[in-house]
Amino acid sequence: MKNILVTGASGAIGGAAARALAQSGASLYLHYHSSKEAAEQLACELRENYANQNFICVHADLSDVGGPDQLIEQLHNQVTGVVYACGNSEISLFQDTNAETIKKTIQLQLTSPFRLLQQLIQPMIHEKKGKILLVSSIWGLEGAATEVLYSMVKGGQNAFVKALAKEAAPSGITVNAVAPGAVDTPMMDLFSAEDIQLVKNEIPMGRMAAPEEVASLINFLMSSSADYISGQVISINGAWHC
Repeated sequence: MKNILVTGASGAIGGAAARALAQSGASLYLHYHSSKEAAEQLACELRENYANQNFICVHADLSDVGGPDQLIEQLHNQVTGVVYACGNSEISLFQDTNAETIKKTIQLQLTSPFRLLQQLIQPMIHEKKGKILLVSSIWGLEGAATEVLYSMVKGGQNAFVKALAKEAAPSGITVNAVAPGAVDTPMMDLFSAEDIQLVKNEIPMGRMAAPEEVASLINFLMSSSADYISGQVISINGAWHC
């Protein structure tokens, strides 16, 4: 049975990914930081629907240097796949971004996945199989004004995926990323209704993605049907940027 760690499982995309993966038969570690109630509600929901699988909540602050080790200590079964779906966005002018925000964002989006996967990839290498997926962003490909820091770390994730995929391929491990455009999640609450409508007007499909649409792509890339897909950053953005 697949045993997958989903970080950020209490969030909209992470939660939708967890539901899709559970439906496909996976047992899950459901990571959360501050949203304990949401993670526990998700675990209860999945246990009710999939009684033969295991769903365990794990807690760690991955924006902190000790977060990866704290998370690893709670994983008592071998992990066969990882979906790194942690995320936050900071809207500010480049010159106004403060040092603490820079530090925490780099830790959460770059250093923590690097350190976490350094440990979790070891048994995958031994078993000659494994699935790693990062939830990146359209701004890691295109860049965004007032989201320079976010664009930078997501671009770093994309380069990380391409490099690690080449190194891990001989061990039968796939490494990919999905790069969503605008998704209808609480992260969009940072913007006014007028700004959101302007974004929708720019998107050829005229709407934002649903978290479940992103989750469907994640589920496919984590399945055996995608065993020959690796090193890819796959956009899902309604033809916004092609």
